[in-house]
This record gives sequence, structure tokens and C-alpha cells, in this order.
Amino acid sequence: MDSSITRRTFLQLAGISTVGVATGLAGCSQSRNTEAASSSSESSSPGSSSTDAAATDTAATDSTATTDTTATDSAASTSQTEAGKGNSLVLVFSRADENYVVGTVEVGNTMVLAQMIAEKTGADLFEIERVTAYPTGYDDCCDEALEEQRASARPELKTMPDITGYDTVYFGFPCWWGDLPMPVYTAIEALDWNGKTISPFNTHEGSGESGMFSTLASKCAGATVTDGLTMTGGTAQNNRSEAESEVDSWLASLQ
Repeated sequence: MDSSITRRTFLQLAGISTVGVATGLAGCSQSRNTEAASSSSESSSPGSSSTDAAATDTAATDSTATTDTTATDSAASTSQTEAGKGNSLVLVFSRADENYVVGTVEVGNTMVLAQMIAEKTGADLFEIERVTAYPTGYDDCCDEALEEQRASARPELKTMPDITGYDTVYFGFPCWWGDLPMPVYTAIEALDWNGKTISPFNTHEGSGESGMFSTLASKCAGATVTDGLTMTGGTAQNNRSEAESEVDSWLASLQ
């Protein structure tokens, strides 16, 4: 990308087309709409399930993260706590801190939805976390996420999830630069998805699901991917009653 193009200009251009990398962290979102104007006081983090515009949901790593590889086998064998492990799991990547539209938040946009889903379904919840956290600032996180994407990085995770005992995985993430965040690729490429049912959900601020659900279907060999839920980060954070209603409708449609 020409360095003379600002992030905001880029995000606006991204709104014109969903093809290519052009959608910043869905989180590096595309355009400031009326929702952004009305909720700017509590806005954003990078990326997206909220596409989390450039940083709607995020985590961080230093520049060396672009060369990080999949977590070690020993890390991969470490799983979420076994207590109460049922047959469904909410697997989520989400970033708090400064996000687009919603401002600085303690719980990332996508995590808000993940917690709702876990509560309503009784599923276990596991958060995908990069070993090195993403920058807390939205713009810095956007920059780092774009570097990772350009390098096709697979950042190392703190702990690799264990999905062996689960039939259904509710899989959530923000949209970053029109794609899955790179730590999500680290996880999906290391796990055995054969026979699993994946129900995806994401947050964004204008990018929608940006083809990410189809990416899951192609990357998670042997899995069945259901219809997904996509929601703006602003709705997830600032209109919980509407968010809950959308989650309820989506879950009912999966029955």
C-alpha cells in the first residue's frame, strides 16, 4: 500500500470493494457511518468480529511476530480446563483496549458475543491469545496486524485449544483487513476439525463477514460449517439487548 494513503482513507476506500485485502481490520473498518458518530464516545478496538475496524478486537505482538510459527507440540497438547467440559465449545479471538467506534473497552467486541453464546448454550469458552499482546492503541494494532497479514505470519499462541472432546464449536473472531486475524490461522491450521460442526460468528464495522466463513470451510477439513452470525462491534458493545436478540435468533436457526 502506498504509504501516502492514511489508514482512514484506506478504510474508506475499502468500503468500495470487498475484494482483496482492502478492508482494514474489520476492525480496520471501512467507513464512519451514523452508528460510529452516535457511539464514538465508547468506541472501538482493532479488527472485527466487530470486524473490529483496524482493531476492533485484538491482541498483540512485536515485529518479530510476523515470523512466529505455530505453537509447539507441548503447547498444542495443553487445553482449556477440563472441569465441566461438555460437547460444545465457544472458541474466540477478541481484542479489548482501543477499538474503532466503541473506544477503549475492557471486553472485546467479539468476546461480548462469545460470552452471550456460552451462557445461552452452556458451552465451554476458550480464548485464542497471542503470546505477545497486540498494541493497546487502535492505529498501532492496525499497523501490526497488516504487517502480519502481508507476511502470512502464524503468531505463537499462549495455549493451543484442545477441541478433541467437542462436537460443536462456536467460532468467533473480528474481521481484520478483510480477513481472519493471523492468530486464528495459527489455531485452525494446527487442529483436527474432522467431524466437527463449526458455527461461526464475527464482529466488524462495515466489512460484514468478508468471506471469512467460507475460508473456515476451506481450511477446516472434514468439518461442517453452518450459517454464521455477523454483527457490528458498536451493536455488540453499545446495544446489548439488540445483540442478545440477534444471538438468540441465530442460535434458534441452528437447531
